[in-house]
Amino acid sequence: MQKATQEIRDRVEKLRRDIEYHNYRYYVLDSPVISDSEFDGMFRELQELEDRYPEMQSQNSPTQRIGKEPSESFRHRSHTLPMSSLDNAFDLTEWESYVQRIRKMLPGEEIEFWVDPKLDGLAVEAIFENGVFQTAITRGDGYTGEDVTANMRTVRNMPLQLFETDFLPAYLEVRGEVVIYEEHFEELNRLQREQDRKPFANPRNAAAGSLRQLDPKITAQRPLRYIIYGIGSVSGGETEDIWTTQAEIIRGLEKLGLSVNPDSRLCRNAKEVEEYYQKLVEKRREFPYEIDGVVSKVNSLEQQNRLGSTARAPRWALAIKFESMQVETVLQDIQVQVGRIGTMTPVAKLEPVSVGGVTISRATLHNEDEIRSKDLKIGDRVIVQRAGDVIPEVVRPLPEKRDGREREFYFPENCPVCGSKVSRLQGEAAYRCLNLSCPAILLQSLIHFVSKTGLDIDGIGHKWIETWVEKGMVQSPADLFKLQKEDLLPLERMGPKQADNMLNALEEAKNRATLDKFISALGIRLIGEETSKLLAKHYRDMDELSRASKEGLQQIEDIGPEIAESIQSFFQNPRNRELLEDFKQVGLWPISEHVQKEVESDLPLKEKKFIFTGRLQNLTRSRAKERVEQAGGHVVSAVSKNVDYVVIGEDPGSKYNKARELGVEIIDEEQFLELLS
Repeated sequence: MQKATQEIRDRVEKLRRDIEYHNYRYYVLDSPVISDSEFDGMFRELQELEDRYPEMQSQNSPTQRIGKEPSESFRHRSHTLPMSSLDNAFDLTEWESYVQRIRKMLPGEEIEFWVDPKLDGLAVEAIFENGVFQTAITRGDGYTGEDVTANMRTVRNMPLQLFETDFLPAYLEVRGEVVIYEEHFEELNRLQREQDRKPFANPRNAAAGSLRQLDPKITAQRPLRYIIYGIGSVSGGETEDIWTTQAEIIRGLEKLGLSVNPDSRLCRNAKEVEEYYQKLVEKRREFPYEIDGVVSKVNSLEQQNRLGSTARAPRWALAIKFESMQVETVLQDIQVQVGRIGTMTPVAKLEPVSVGGVTISRATLHNEDEIRSKDLKIGDRVIVQRAGDVIPEVVRPLPEKRDGREREFYFPENCPVCGSKVSRLQGEAAYRCLNLSCPAILLQSLIHFVSKTGLDIDGIGHKWIETWVEKGMVQSPADLFKLQKEDLLPLERMGPKQADNMLNALEEAKNRATLDKFISALGIRLIGEETSKLLAKHYRDMDELSRASKEGLQQIEDIGPEIAESIQSFFQNPRNRELLEDFKQVGLWPISEHVQKEVESDLPLKEKKFIFTGRLQNLTRSRAKERVEQAGGHVVSAVSKNVDYVVIGEDPGSKYNKARELGVEIIDEEQFLELLS
C-alpha cells in the first residue's frame, strides 16, 4: 500500500484547515468568500486523498460530517460540572424581586448583566482537548446525559478543530443549544410530508429528535445549528485567569470559531436588562429561531462565585420568560383519565388549534374545583395558551359567545376504566379510584417505572407496556424482569433482535439502578426525584426505609408530616410489601451509594477533597472525577485550605499557584494513580 509523503500530509492538513475556515465563513458568519464550486473542489480533493491514503483518515476530518454507521443505543456520560436548570421569572416584577435579592448578597456593588435570547432547543455540552473536538453530551438530568458525539460531528457549524488564538485551553467544555431555524423547519416538514412521514410538532422537537437519531447519517441530513451560551470546566495554560466575566467568555469562544448568539449583549444595570427584554418581546417573531424569553447572568465570574447556587439552580442567572401566546378554540368535551396512584384528572378535548407553532388538541383541567372556578362548560368557546410556552392550558371561557347549547360537566361516580366507585378524600381536591387492581393504575405505574423519572429503561415505550398489560404478561413492575424471550417473540412486530435488546435493556437497568432512582420509579405519592435523593442519602435500602418512623423521617430537611405519612402508608399496604419482595427475588434491590461510602471505611480516598488543574495524560477530567468518587473522595472547584490534594497535569493554571500559596499538598498524575490504588 502506498504511504503518504510529507508533502501529501501537509496538503491534507491544509485542506482540512481551509475547509473548516470556509465552513465557519458560510455557516457561522454567513459571509462566504469562495464559490460553492471552489469549496466542492477542495472537499473532493480531500476525500480522494483520504481514500488513497487510509492512514490519513481522521474522525475529525470535515469529510466525516456525513455520519458513521448507526448505533444501537446512546451511552450515558457524566458531566464534570452539573448542567443546572435555571430559575424562572414570568414578568418584570419577578425580575425586580430577583435583583433586590442579589443586591442584598452583594451590598453596595455595581452589578452588570450578560443577556441572551432564551433559545428553545436541546442543551448539549461539547468537549475539546487541545482544540480538537472529542465528545458531546446532552444535558440529560443535569448530572448525566447521552453521548451524542457521532451525531454532533455532522452539525455544520460545529468546529471539529478550534482556531488557534492567543489562548487555546488544553481542556474546554462548551455549552449551547442545538436548534433548527424556522425556515429550515418548514422545509424539513415539507420533506416529511412528501415521504409520508409524520411532520414534527415544532422546531425544538425536530432538533432534539434529529440529534438523538441512532443513525448519524440521518442527523447529517437535518439542518441543525449549535449556538454557544457558556462553558463548563476549563483548564490548561493561563486560560483560568483570562476569562473573568461572562462577556469575555463569549467573546473568547467566538474567537475560537464557535457560534455565539449575535443578539447577546452586556447590560450595565438591571434597567438595561428590562429594556432588552422589552425589545425582544417586540421583535420576537423576527428571530430566525424560536425564543421564549431572556436569560440574564451576572457578568462578573467573581460575583457569580460569591452568589453560588441553590440545590437546583445558580443564583447568578435567571430566565425571564415571555408571556404565553393565547388563541381561541372550542371545548368539545371533558374526559377523565386515571393516573398511576388512582388520581382522576379531567382533560379538555379541544378543537385542534396552533399555538406558537404547536397544535393543541388536549389540555389538563387538574380537578373539578378548577372547572367550577373557571365556569367552564362543554361546548364553550375558550382561550387557550401554552403555559411557559410548553404546557397546554385552558385560560378562561368566553361566556359572551354562548348560544345555550353548552352543558355542565359532572364528575363520574364510577371509575371509567374499572367501574369501581370513586372517592374524594377529605382535604383533597382530586377524586381517586381506590381499586389497586385497576388496569389504568397498573398501566400508568408501569409507564412511570420505565420512564426517565423512573429507572429510565431504553427501548421500552408505553405502547409495549400497553400490549403486555392487555395480554396479562405483566401485572406489576417486578414482572418486567421476569419476561423471557419466548414470551416476547409471539408478539406482533417483535423480532429476535428487538427481543434481545429489550431483555438486555431490562437487565442493564436492573444492574445500574440506584436507590434514589428505584424509590422514584415506585411512584410513591408526593415522592419525586429530589425527595428520593434525600431518602437515599439517609437510608441503606428499602428495608431500612420501611422501618423509619414519622418522627425520624421529618428530621430530614424538606420532609414534612404529609410526605412522612405517604411513605408510611406505602409500606403499610400489603400489596406494596409483596411487590418489594418480588423485586428482591428478581435481584433489583439497590443499596444507597451514600450509606455504602459511610460504612466502607477502607475506601482509599474517603472524605478527601481534590482539585485538578492542567491536562492529564492517562485520564480525561470526567474519568478522573469518577475515580475519585468511586474511592470515596470529592472533587471541588475552588482552592482552599480544606482541599487535601491539588493534582497537576501539563500546563497547570492559576489553581496551582494558589495551592502553593496556601500550602495545599500538590501531586502529579502518577502520585494520584498511586493514591487510587
